[in-house]
Amino acid sequence: MNLSRTSTTWADALRWAPLFALLAAGPALAQYKVVGPDGKVTYTDRAPTNSEGKATPLNARGSAGAPAPDANLPVELRQVATRYPVTLYSVTGACELCSAARQLLRQRGIPYTEKQVMSPEDTEALEKLSGGRDIPTLSIGSQTLRGLASEVWTSYLDAAGYPRESRLPANYQYAAPTPITERAPTRAARAGDAPASAAPPAPAPAPAPANPTGIKF
Repeated sequence: MNLSRTSTTWADALRWAPLFALLAAGPALAQYKVVGPDGKVTYTDRAPTNSEGKATPLNARGSAGAPAPDANLPVELRQVATRYPVTLYSVTGACELCSAARQLLRQRGIPYTEKQVMSPEDTEALEKLSGGRDIPTLSIGSQTLRGLASEVWTSYLDAAGYPRESRLPANYQYAAPTPITERAPTRAARAGDAPASAAPPAPAPAPAPANPTGIKF
């Protein structure tokens, strides 16, 4: 038995284990986003009927209508970001772990999208997308990593093929965070922003009192 060869094989297996998990990971739990007739947004893993509302298939990272990677990114970085897009799920307000997660991604030059929990609907959506409510949560392609663990995140980013040093253009700007769920328009907005009802007409002036004397001025 060649122990050296065996050791190398095991080392290679351990090295690529995160990549195998990344490639073998199944799709996100929720596969469709449904906007009902009343404007309520829900997520489901089954194909909804037309009567249930407008359905939008979710992409590999569990978000609909995700922006394409910046065309100004270097070709190799853009290819990785297209195949394994990165999304950071965080919360608004003070959050040390969220700040640490942003710093980790930005120091490495990872082009990511940030989604924040801004409402109870966002919390529900996060649980359906990731299987929990851990903050921060990171998705790389279809792989979800709940809770900040720098070594684990770094390992999966390596496996996905992201460079270890930033290759972002000097003028690259990260987009502002957005809520996880889309906000349903108000009834007035859905009706075309109809103006508020006009004020009721002023009452007609009271008739002059009768003049029994018949005197005219």
